[in-house]
Amino acid sequence: MKFTKLSTLLASAALAVSGTVALAADYTLTISSWAPPTHGINAKMWPKFVEMVEAATDGKVTAELKLGIAPPPAQMDLIQDGAADASIIFHGYQPGRFVTTKLIELPGYEGSAEAASVAYWRAYEKYLSEANEHRGVKLIALHTHGPAQLHSSASVTDLGQISGLKVRIPGGVGGDVGTALGATGIQVPAPKVYETLASKAADGVVMPFESRKGFKLTEVAQNVYEMPGGLYRGSFAFIMNEDTFADLPADLQAALDEKVFGEPLSREIGKIWDEIDAIGREATEGADGNAINAASDADLEAFGTIAADVREKVIAEVTDAGVDAQAAYDMIKSEMAAN
Repeated sequence: MKFTKLSTLLASAALAVSGTVALAADYTLTISSWAPPTHGINAKMWPKFVEMVEAATDGKVTAELKLGIAPPPAQMDLIQDGAADASIIFHGYQPGRFVTTKLIELPGYEGSAEAASVAYWRAYEKYLSEANEHRGVKLIALHTHGPAQLHSSASVTDLGQISGLKVRIPGGVGGDVGTALGATGIQVPAPKVYETLASKAADGVVMPFESRKGFKLTEVAQNVYEMPGGLYRGSFAFIMNEDTFADLPADLQAALDEKVFGEPLSREIGKIWDEIDAIGREATEGADGNAINAASDADLEAFGTIAADVREKVIAEVTDAGVDAQAAYDMIKSEMAAN
């Protein structure tokens, strides 16, 4: 178990995350996070995590935040090696390492990020865990952001206009969709999107609405092309070092597993994604020179065909990974419809 102190530079971030009982805690977890300090991940999600951990353990376990320990793609290895105790990972940053996680990213799901995150965890427990893709770390939550849309400097009002654009697209299903739309994919981590757009190295990015605020896209990508249900949904996980968890007393392990980890935490993080997506939309609607252009009926029909092709491809990939992909997909759709 690590007991670390934040530098002066990170003190404000730590205060935003550490709970009121931190001084009385017996165990302090070190959180590694790669998002900007004011992004909803650090401003809302990690504080909720700490709140839930402290409540479940009567204040015996808390956590504090460190930023910039490693870039986003390195977080899985960082936690596995014990350089920090907990982190958030985006599965698409590590192509080839995660396959089953692409199932939640498929376009066409209807419902909130909260509903998607709960459905994701339930499908993981029943089906996706068989692939054991998070081996080496303790998986403590699975979640998605809201529907991802195209954010661009020039106005895009037609699906066909995306072809030929240089677009920052993540890995996973986002990359599959970008390829199908004819975009020239540029892969940079989310914290680099502002400078990538500001330098004109990309014409646009595909991200959820929260990025309008969280990554200041209202300044460098004034236009949003909005597809109902999104072009994809991103797959994330909260993970923990296995030894860190094993070093906790058995009663604290049981409390965290029962009251925090899994579906409870997944639900709360999904709920926060919905909240920050709404904040991003409000920021766009209130920003001078910003516009939201809705996809036409013709675009909806055309994208439906693309989405079906991507879905077929991904279900085949996940099936090859040894998982009943069709059953897991059907379960996600059913669970989201019920929530």
